[in-house]
Amino acid sequence: MEVLCVGEVLIDFFASEVNQNLIDAEHFEKQAGGAPANVAAAIVALGGAASFCGKVGDDAFGHFLERTLLEKGVSTRYLVKGAVPTTMAFVSRVTGGERDFSFVRGADATLAVDDVPLNQMKPAIAHFGSATALLTSPFFDTYMTMMRELKTRGVWISFDPNYRAALWQQQLHTYQERVAACLKLADFVKMSEEEWTLTPFTPQAQYVVVTKGQAGAWISDGTEERVVNSISVKSVDATGAGDAFVGAMLKQMADTPIKDFKQFARYVEYSNIVGAICCTKVGAMTALPTDAQVQMYRKKA
Repeated sequence: MEVLCVGEVLIDFFASEVNQNLIDAEHFEKQAGGAPANVAAAIVALGGAASFCGKVGDDAFGHFLERTLLEKGVSTRYLVKGAVPTTMAFVSRVTGGERDFSFVRGADATLAVDDVPLNQMKPAIAHFGSATALLTSPFFDTYMTMMRELKTRGVWISFDPNYRAALWQQQLHTYQERVAACLKLADFVKMSEEEWTLTPFTPQAQYVVVTKGQAGAWISDGTEERVVNSISVKSVDATGAGDAFVGAMLKQMADTPIKDFKQFARYVEYSNIVGAICCTKVGAMTALPTDAQVQMYRKKA
């Protein structure tokens, strides 16, 4: 069953130098990125089906991103091209694979309701995991319109706020308000520890996960809760690890909906491994494991 991923796909320029901030970095490597696009690619890498909805420029970078998604097996039938240049992000890596971001926003911000063929969309699950959608309209209005409409049709809604401090700066209150609007519609919520701390209310979603890096993930279904451990790896680049985790969760959920807390925990255990493996290589889409690789790591654990 197909998962629809809504949000941005962009160009990540990764600094080749390790432990250099963006001020001092001099050499950059181009790769495809964008949180919901990474999720879609992760779903397909693990054997699932995914489509992507977002907007790129009708330029060399936009065509590169379209080609990359197609090569990853992601459907681009809802990918829109426009006159505004493709969005870019510059990323440097510091100790432990953590990152320093700088965004140059472009086409993703201009996705309008009229760009989206909502009547054609019939996914089993719709994932809203954009780092940029909550910032400005028309993208924010489109994002919420899609979420509300798909929810009314009975589509299962997944939400990941993907907070980036560099994007919000002095607008934390706006971020919290818009996250709250999304949380009211979500069936599954994934947050990082930072995002959880910034959220002054408890999500009412049926299933909630707070990822804690190498410490695993805290999970709750509203009745039970526990921490699910991860595996130990040498982290090179954490870019896309959370997206890989979400992709793994949604692939499993699309195959077999969760029936109880034990099954939920098993899905998280598998997804923790997927996210950990993603940290062992540079880049988001380039580091995604297959199910066979995940099973190999499971045997070692």
